[in-house]
Amino acid sequence: MTATAQTDIALTPAAAARVAAIAEKQNKPAILRLSVEGGGCSGFQYKFGFADGVEADDSIAETDGVRLVVDSVSLDLVRGCSVDYVESLGGAAFRVENPNAAAGCGCGSSFAV
Repeated sequence: MTATAQTDIALTPAAAARVAAIAEKQNKPAILRLSVEGGGCSGFQYKFGFADGVEADDSIAETDGVRLVVDSVSLDLVRGCSVDYVESLGGAAFRVENPNAAAGCGCGSSFAV
């Protein structure tokens, strides 16, 4: 199986710009990996990290040359989501807008389905 571009996930231009800036500073490819792990205050939590490449079972969204990749297991929990980068008085962070989440926590890093 090969990695495929999907419309199941999206990366906003603001998030793509932030990923590109961080990747350039760290001399890494502009590939942001989103995965889901058990835990957090609502049952599941989002995990972000930079990837060196794309895995065979990844779904890919590309914006402005920056790729967001999600593994096939995590994709079932985040299908239809959009990853944004938001700056506010409370700080700056990547945020996941997940239509599958039935509940979330105040910090925005965990959710329940």
